[in-house]
Amino acid sequence: MNKQIIRQIAGGFMLGLIVVASAEAAIQPHALFSDNSVLQQKVKVPVWGTTDQTEKVTVNIAGQDVSTMPIDGKWRVELAPLAAGGPHVLVISQGGARLELKNVLVGEVWICGGQSNMQWALKQSAGGSEAIAMAGNEKIRLFTVPRRGTDKPEANVVGNWTVAAPDTVGDFSGVGYFFGRDLQKHLVVPVGLIASNLGGTAAEQWMSKESIESNPDLKDMSKPQGASTLYNAMIAPLAPYAIAGVIWYQGESNAPRAYQYRKLLPAMIKNWRDTFAQGDFPFLIVQIAPYEAIVPEPSDSIWAEVRDAQLYVSQTVPKTALAVITDVGDEKDIHPQRKEPVGARLALAAQAIAYGEKVEYSGPLYDNMTVSGDKAVLRFKHVGSGLVAKGGPLTGFTIAGEDQKFHTANATIEGDTIVVSSDKVAKPVAVRYGWAAYPVVNLWNKEDLPASPFRTDAFPITTQDKK
Repeated sequence: MNKQIIRQIAGGFMLGLIVVASAEAAIQPHALFSDNSVLQQKVKVPVWGTTDQTEKVTVNIAGQDVSTMPIDGKWRVELAPLAAGGPHVLVISQGGARLELKNVLVGEVWICGGQSNMQWALKQSAGGSEAIAMAGNEKIRLFTVPRRGTDKPEANVVGNWTVAAPDTVGDFSGVGYFFGRDLQKHLVVPVGLIASNLGGTAAEQWMSKESIESNPDLKDMSKPQGASTLYNAMIAPLAPYAIAGVIWYQGESNAPRAYQYRKLLPAMIKNWRDTFAQGDFPFLIVQIAPYEAIVPEPSDSIWAEVRDAQLYVSQTVPKTALAVITDVGDEKDIHPQRKEPVGARLALAAQAIAYGEKVEYSGPLYDNMTVSGDKAVLRFKHVGSGLVAKGGPLTGFTIAGEDQKFHTANATIEGDTIVVSSDKVAKPVAVRYGWAAYPVVNLWNKEDLPASPFRTDAFPITTQDKK
């Protein structure tokens, strides 16, 4: 005789699902399908799980009924595109078993990936207490992937979706929450945030073994922290969950091999896009923040070289963008606490890259340089409605002649160009901006977005031969 029971699934956490079934039935959805889930709108939505029975599995939501037969204990259906909204009840049934997943919304789903600055909790962030107090928004949902690595790819994770509220968001990614909050307010649809991040980790840990071994540019790469382990436990098990895109804040752990990051990060992005099999979904990159002591003279910096690599990737990989945060650094802390501007700039980039809005989403980006006598004239993309020097004369520019030695330069805004010179350089060949561990810079556009550090040269840099 059938009876109502409450069943634990996906590694021992309670979803509070109502299960009408015989005691021996064990139909289980993947952990991402729980009470309070957010499903991606406007695309086909895979739903999958496991069962120890052989009968047909049927999934029902918003008037749709889709069925499949299990194969080797696994089942998967594909829902037709859903419109934003809810709440819905997602029903999964098999024989006499019936699982009801309640309070399910449809909207935009984003993965929040990276290392410690993405992991950094909202409660640790500047303004976090105020944000937590105002966090009651049932249209924002949070799922945190357990932070662990494995030697082989796994099929599931342990976790559940929670509704954003003062008692739930404090431990969530600060960058992720501010991004989701701003995006939800702008789009006026539900937003689901999947936090898959871990401090002190290198990009190769987030890549599959196959993607590393098959890439000729990475075959000699050193693997200081165990390549692929986090991909196996924290990325592979999430696919093929339907998503809108990824926000990514990582790079510090790859700084000693910064030049290699030009090839490593694109390979990782391709790997994730292949894994989720949803095309070139948006991948939004946070440029690492200023860190370490301010130095008065031009010098080499691996932190500058990481930012250079991140800029390069954002300009060469389709459907990517760069959130520049030169104004939120901390000389003594690699974890700057101002996460709200980071989330805000990512949300603005999402408006343009993911949702096709005609909005200025970037600060000035270097385009080209010409030389006129002893002056270098720089032109930019993303000028917006004009270039601005915040707080005084332009700072952060250096200039070099044929000897490739850089000197602090004078720089002035002339229309939509910047003219750079130094009395120590008679014939300029290169200009750099913000080329320091902690750049002191103040070039913005009138849309209040900071310019990315850049270099006009292709001179050898310190990490160029590091593997």
